Amino acid sequence: MNFMQKSETDLSAAFIQNGYIIKPSENRSALDKIRNKTVDLATNFLGVPTPTEAGEFLDKIASLVPVEKLNSFRLHIISGLMAEPWFREAYFSCARCLVETIVGNELVMQRNIGLSIQLPGDDSSLLPLHSDCWGSECSPFEVVLWIPLVDCYRTKTMFILPPDPDARWRKKVHEFAETGTESLYQAIEPEIEWLEVPYGNVVLFTPTIMHGNRLNQESTTRWSMNIRFKGLFTPYSDKRLGEYFAPIAVRPASKIGMKFTMPGGFNE
Repeated sequence: MNFMQKSETDLSAAFIQNGYIIKPSENRSALDKIRNKTVDLATNFLGVPTPTEAGEFLDKIASLVPVEKLNSFRLHIISGLMAEPWFREAYFSCARCLVETIVGNELVMQRNIGLSIQLPGDDSSLLPLHSDCWGSECSPFEVVLWIPLVDCYRTKTMFILPPDPDARWRKKVHEFAETGTESLYQAIEPEIEWLEVPYGNVVLFTPTIMHGNRLNQESTTRWSMNIRFKGLFTPYSDKRLGEYFAPIAVRPASKIGMKFTMPGGFNE
C-alpha cells in the first residue's frame, strides 16, 4: 500500500532510480544569506573589500588565496558559519520539503558542515572515488544535501555512479584491491554522471553509491557545502546521535513514547 501523493511518489521513484535529485532551492533568500555570509568571512580573512558581485568573487578566489593557505581559509569560513545561530536552520530550509519527502519528517542533521573549495588545477582538494557506506562509519539510511555557492559543471562539480551500474560494479570492487581506486575509476568512467548544478539549486543524493570529484580543469573555483540528514529512528553506524548528528524534528508522539514507563517503573 502506498498513501503518498503522486508528486511524492514520482520524486521518490526518481531518487531511487537516479540516486540523486536536483531541485531549485526552496528558500532562495536563505541560500543567498549563506553565500553572502561566506563572502563576508572570506573578505575578513583576506583583508579585502566586500565585492559587488558575490558569485564572481567566489569564482575568482584563486587569485587571492594560495594553495598553502587554502585549508586555514576553509576552516575560518566553516567556524564562522557554524557560529551563526541561524545557519543550520537556513541550510535545512533550502530543501526542507525535499528532505522530508525522501527521508521522513522526524530527522537528525549533521552537527558540522562540509565545505569544499576546489581551486582550478589544485590536486590538494580531491575526493577520490568512494562510497561512504562501504565501511562502518556511515549509515546507508543517510542522505547528503549538497549545495553549491557557484555554478557547478563539468570538472567543477561532483560525479556519481547511478544505482544500477553501482550495484553491478560493487560486486567487482574486490578485483581492484591491488590496482587501486584510480583503476576502478577508469573502469566505471563511461557510466558516471557529472552533475550540472547552477547556483540557486540543491542536490540531495544517497552516499551509498560511488561518487567523488576530479581535478578542477575549469577556469573558476568550485565552492560547495554538504550536510547529512537521516531519520531519527533509522539505524546508526559509527556516526552517532548526539556526537555526529543532532535531532532537528521530533514529533510529539515520539517524545511521549520515549518517556513512557509501565506501572511500577518498568519500560514497555
